[in-house]
Amino acid sequence: MLGDYPIQGRRAAEISASIERAVGTGALEPGQPLPPMRELATTLGVNPNTVAAAYRTLRERGVIETDGRRGSRVRPKPATTDREKVRLDVPPGVRNLADGNPDPALLPPLAGALAAAAQQDRAPVLYGAEPVEPELARTARAEFDADGVPPGPLTVVSGALDAVERVLTAHLKPGDAVAVEDPGWGSTLDLVPALGLRTVPVRVDDDGPLPADLRRALEGGARAVVVTDRAQNPTGACVSAARARELRALLAEHPGTVLIEDDHGHGIVDLPFHPLAGVTDHWAVVRSVAKAYGPDLRLALLTGDDVTVDRVRGRHRLGPGWVSLLLQRAVVRLWTEGVLDGAAVAAAYRQRREALISALAARGVPAHGRSGMSVWVPVPDETAAVARLLHAGWAVAPGARFRLSSPPAVRITVSTLTEAEVAPLADAVASAVGPAPARSYV
Repeated sequence: MLGDYPIQGRRAAEISASIERAVGTGALEPGQPLPPMRELATTLGVNPNTVAAAYRTLRERGVIETDGRRGSRVRPKPATTDREKVRLDVPPGVRNLADGNPDPALLPPLAGALAAAAQQDRAPVLYGAEPVEPELARTARAEFDADGVPPGPLTVVSGALDAVERVLTAHLKPGDAVAVEDPGWGSTLDLVPALGLRTVPVRVDDDGPLPADLRRALEGGARAVVVTDRAQNPTGACVSAARARELRALLAEHPGTVLIEDDHGHGIVDLPFHPLAGVTDHWAVVRSVAKAYGPDLRLALLTGDDVTVDRVRGRHRLGPGWVSLLLQRAVVRLWTEGVLDGAAVAAAYRQRREALISALAARGVPAHGRSGMSVWVPVPDETAAVARLLHAGWAVAPGARFRLSSPPAVRITVSTLTEAEVAPLADAVASAVGPAPARSYV
């Protein structure tokens, strides 16, 4: 133990583990300075190079940051203090609109497709098999082509976040900067620093990332950018045709940028897809099946440039090897047998979003949600709003889980919201946050 710093150890791994443990428990708080390396080395009785190695490990893991003469300090949002800690415990009897899940009633049954896939007249899958089911690849490629995604090879990974991680690690090294949406998907905001990369916030409005912010990020050295094309979590933003043209022109000025597009809203959104891919040397577009067919189907289709897909495939083979071909065949059946009415699902989510947004507007509360399953409500005081709503019987997600530097807000999952619940929920929100002047969430 070092004075006020709960740091101990003799080896670099022990020292870094001690600091990370202290950050995780709150003994070292976000923004708190760490002792100078020589001072800590003297106190612990180790070589300064040992402490330097420990600090370097922590920087690469996204736990601490170093700022020249200001020294090292715990990151404002360290990777080790996962945003899961911001999640809300929902007491019994409280209506849960915080979890971000799709409506189970709108998910298709999976038993038939899984059973049929297992009963196909094929030899058992053994090591060395091709990792992508040909019919799945053909169907996915046809849909990518129809939406204007550039030609490219295709592979299968275990969900959208798995795809983001694999593409980032295929091209970037610790310390590189990644432009991310703010507000944005909490898992991405956690993942980037956990990989030893730096997040650069890019504000969004209803039409997607703001070009001026993205320009600043790219000109500031961001090596990659992650964009959610539709059903952006948490704001519901959807990249419009005009915004896509602006962003493509901007990205074309930085061809070395790695572009990752997450279209997890495919299948549950009735707004068109406007891809950005094709203007940078390295790019990837990923579509998961989780929102349309169920989160337990850990499967996503990824297409991209030859180098990116080849690197993802190669690294995948060295880990899990492949995504279950049984699951892949089941997804083919789900797609080709038309068990999901995508238009009806999209219409249901749209009706629930628009009903709540309209009810809130009538009460003087602005909100956002062009697509997907979320409504984003700016609030003056996030903690107070969440607490008041919880007391009134409604659980909503604190915006802190989805923010870097954007203003406070709450996310309401409307996927299971009923018509009868809209008015009382809007009343509760208006009471919790008070009438507010119309403003953007940027």
